[in-house]
Amino acid sequence: MRSTPALRRRRLSRKPERRRKKPPQTPAEGEGDPEFIKRQDQKRSDLDEQLKEYISEWRKQRAKEEDELKKLKEKQAKRKISRAEEEQKMAQRKKEEEERRVREAEEKKQREIEEKRMRLEEAEKKRQAMLQAMKDKDKKGPNFTIAKKEAGLGLSSAAMERNKTKEQLEEEKKISLSFRIKPLAIEGFNEGKLREKAQELWELIVKLETEKYDLEERQKRQDYDLKELKERQKQQLRHKALKKGLDPEALTGKYPPKIQVASKYERRVDTRSYDDKKKLFEGGWDEISKDVNEKIWNEKKEQYTGRQKSKLPKWFGERPGKKAGEPETPEGEEDAKADEDIVEDEDEVEEEVVEEEDEEAEEDEEEEEEEEEEEEEEEEEEEEEEEEEEEEEE
Repeated sequence: MRSTPALRRRRLSRKPERRRKKPPQTPAEGEGDPEFIKRQDQKRSDLDEQLKEYISEWRKQRAKEEDELKKLKEKQAKRKISRAEEEQKMAQRKKEEEERRVREAEEKKQREIEEKRMRLEEAEKKRQAMLQAMKDKDKKGPNFTIAKKEAGLGLSSAAMERNKTKEQLEEEKKISLSFRIKPLAIEGFNEGKLREKAQELWELIVKLETEKYDLEERQKRQDYDLKELKERQKQQLRHKALKKGLDPEALTGKYPPKIQVASKYERRVDTRSYDDKKKLFEGGWDEISKDVNEKIWNEKKEQYTGRQKSKLPKWFGERPGKKAGEPETPEGEEDAKADEDIVEDEDEVEEEVVEEEDEEAEEDEEEEEEEEEEEEEEEEEEEEEEEEEEEEEE
């Protein structure tokens, strides 16, 4: 292996370690002095006594702390026992309170169920009586009845039924079925009695199916009547709209027709009130023309009655139109006859005006009656729909 300058430098840098010599040990000062030894023993004895005092004090303090700790543990154990007793009493009281609450809730629920059952039984009896009355006597006229609303709530029975929850409806259904579907008491029946019971059940099924068919047919008839009433109402509303100068379909919609409250051709503030604007589009042209004609008529009448009356020149010969054998006309008779003719004409005109006014009043009364009938029909339709919903729910 060839040596390089770097290796040579590294070898030269290493120097042998020199061992350091320990200094010579000298004897401790006063090691052989008896006074020094005595002082050392005295110090040791003083330290031992102090340590004993400290240890005795520590033991006393420790015993005192242990006594206090023991007393605290005993007190804690007593408190734990008393707390456990109190918790047990509280738990017992809570349990009794909960049991009482549950018992009261059950009693209240049972009372409500019993009241509902009684109410449903009464409703079922009324329904059966109504069906029996319908069977006994064939009704003629409208195929619907008017349902009375509750006095306190202002809601009909159908509306109250719609507001019920699903749980309430299920509960009422169970109660209703409990007294509609009576349990079969067939224990101890022989073959003959079982056959009689089966025949009785078969007759009941036939009766119920017949009632179901009658109700379905009645519902179809009521639907047809409803359609017919709605169509009649639409026709009346079309005639009413045409009388008012509106579009025929203006009053048949869900909302009333819109009124024009401002002119789009005039750039000025419209100072007319809402009623004035409304009356412009309610067919008021007939009334305006009537007022104008009445005014013209009164003016002409005043002008005619205030005219200057002049006598006609007297005929020197025979009056025209005189027949042979008729007497001569006395003076003033012709004027009286002319006045009588004028009065008769005026009376006839007044009678015609009165007749026209009477006819208009009758037409107004007929329109009011038609509107009242329409309102009654609408109310009857609503009540009939509510009844149908009740029947569907039943």
